Amino acid sequence: MRPRITHQKAAVTTRATAVLAAGCTGLLLVLTGCGSPSAADAPPSAASGSGAKNGDTPPEAQTLAGTARVPVPRGAGSRVPYDFNGDGHRDLVIDDLVKAPENSHGDDAGIGIVYGSDDRPLDPAARQLLSARANAAKSGDTLPAAFDAESACDLDRDGFTDLIVSTDPPYNGIGAPPVPLQILFGSPAGLTGKAVTVRIPQQARFGNEWPEQPVCGDFDGDGKADLAVTASAGQVTFLHGPFTRTGAPRSAELLPDGGPYLYAPEPRADTDGDGYDDLVAAARPHAPGRPGKGTLLLGSAKGPARPGGPYAFAAEKLPRAPLNATGTTRTALLGHGDYDADKKPDTVVRTYRGERQDLIALYAAGTTDRPVLTFSTALFLP
Repeated sequence: MRPRITHQKAAVTTRATAVLAAGCTGLLLVLTGCGSPSAADAPPSAASGSGAKNGDTPPEAQTLAGTARVPVPRGAGSRVPYDFNGDGHRDLVIDDLVKAPENSHGDDAGIGIVYGSDDRPLDPAARQLLSARANAAKSGDTLPAAFDAESACDLDRDGFTDLIVSTDPPYNGIGAPPVPLQILFGSPAGLTGKAVTVRIPQQARFGNEWPEQPVCGDFDGDGKADLAVTASAGQVTFLHGPFTRTGAPRSAELLPDGGPYLYAPEPRADTDGDGYDDLVAAARPHAPGRPGKGTLLLGSAKGPARPGGPYAFAAEKLPRAPLNATGTTRTALLGHGDYDADKKPDTVVRTYRGERQDLIALYAAGTTDRPVLTFSTALFLP
């Protein structure tokens, strides 16, 4: 069994684990007024013109959780982060989707994508559900059971953000394990079709640990997105972009002085403004919005290889989504990003109780009292 297949999804990507709270069921957008959590605080643990870029066709419009799903807006490409369909609006990635009451002990449904729109910062009607069955690449003849969002950037430089996911390929415990990371490429129709496995050349691997913790960044300052991935003995596998559509980097090498957990600095990837994105190596998992310590690895023409000294993640006081729930609730930071195109970072949080109640809330930059919109991951239930 893989020892750490789940920690990165808790620390880098968004999390959502429940159905819509009582009193808000069936609503697509639930504005404030659905109640407030009875308790709160930290999360328990810390993404072609044909529209068939990954060899598949866009999903048909359908009805989920009583709300009509609308087609994903088609874009022509952009430089906006997390813009999978290239329409100039930032999109949201959600891991650990809701489980229906009758499936409370079943597998995760997959990864949810909520797309931005012209009318509102996010449009939960414009959504896609990604799953291992529909979107993962096979390892030999075996489909992975796990399919967890990790990081996102435009790896092939076509104007559409790509999603890096973790999987759990079979492994007999002998020698170096297979690469569990896959890339699902963006397109005018969003994230569709089949992913491809990240190709890590043998010279860029070390030891028998799983290559994990992918972090996007332009670490060598050439204007192309790269990936940093863990290797054994605290080293870093540095994959130079751009990547091919088969998942191969332009080149790859091993760098020293990494760690078992890798993260992007917050709130800016280029901490010293020198034109190179930086990397944080940590000995323990870090949850967004929570305090944490690590070591800064400064970007350079050779990648994130220059020692940068100690690094501290700052704690944040999080607003709570107005979830109407009985019992203890928790609030987790899903991330910061410019969802309303005002060039200011907005805040997205998820307040939840167990695995059957949750509410995601988006707060405009500088506000914490009233969210711009809220919705539940119950929208992804069949």
